[in-house]
Amino acid sequence: MTVRRLSTRASFTLAAVALLATALWLGAAIGETAIPLDVVAKTVANRLFHAAYPLDPIDEGIVWSYRLSRVVVAACCGAALSLSGVVLQSLLRNPLADPYVLGISAGASTGAVSVAILGIGGGLVGLPLGAFAGALIAFCLVSLLAWRAGSGAAAIILAGVAGSQLFHALTAFVVTKAANAEQARGIMFWLLGNLSGVRWPDVTLALPAALVGLALCFSQARALDAFAFGRDSAASLGIAVRRTYVLLIGVTAMMTAVMVALVGSIGFVGLVIPHATRMLVGVRHGVLLPASAIVGAVFMILADILSRIIVPGQVLPIGVVTALFGAPAFAVIMSQRRTRL
Repeated sequence: MTVRRLSTRASFTLAAVALLATALWLGAAIGETAIPLDVVAKTVANRLFHAAYPLDPIDEGIVWSYRLSRVVVAACCGAALSLSGVVLQSLLRNPLADPYVLGISAGASTGAVSVAILGIGGGLVGLPLGAFAGALIAFCLVSLLAWRAGSGAAAIILAGVAGSQLFHALTAFVVTKAANAEQARGIMFWLLGNLSGVRWPDVTLALPAALVGLALCFSQARALDAFAFGRDSAASLGIAVRRTYVLLIGVTAMMTAVMVALVGSIGFVGLVIPHATRMLVGVRHGVLLPASAIVGAVFMILADILSRIIVPGQVLPIGVVTALFGAPAFAVIMSQRRTRL
């Protein structure tokens, strides 16, 4: 690798890190109660480096206990969903593949709700594990339906729509049948995507899931490049197709399940961000995967900021914001690509 290429890659890496840091900084400062940017920086210094800056306890509490944990989880969620979209679109060779469209998100929601309301597992199974099981079951069902319907992009998308509707119906049935009024309100709001209850213990789950997912996906960047030409081509290049497929599907299911368990079901991130990032950096997965993670993280932070300020005195579910901006953006991208299903 030439010195010039190394210098270019280092410059892009520094720019990406600076962009993400700026988004996190703004996310902690902007809200119904405006916090000066220097107060955010001093709060972080006080908490992490034991500085002794004199700050208003209320402002410091808002920044540290509420907003910083919220924007970190939002960044992890955006990165994980974007990575999942990149991987699924490459493995399935389908530009419409993402955890939401393929029913993985809906299955994770059903699994999490079943654990929370029905008590499946007798308290030994947590929400993330229940969501992971639901995500895997949903993907297996969608894959079976697509296999029975025939090959092609249309088959997998139609199977995903059917699977999504089935698991959404199961979730609604569980909530209607077993939840009390308070549980039902909380679950329905959570299903739209909700970061309001996120705190630092959630960061200890979201951050490792996103980082491990990125590391595993990045380790398979060469295989994903090969999958873009089909399974036969990947096998001819020495890729262990079945093992790679199982590993990457498991990783996407894990990341989706953790994020759904923490913040609910959020659409369009895994669908739009990979396409937008490809237009910026190209299709090589060695660059596309980390770039998609950064772009997805920044997008989710900006969506979270909008959810707090777009309606004065009220916080919108973040899934509503991502859909309001994601759907038109996806329409524009697809019209430019002229993708044919």
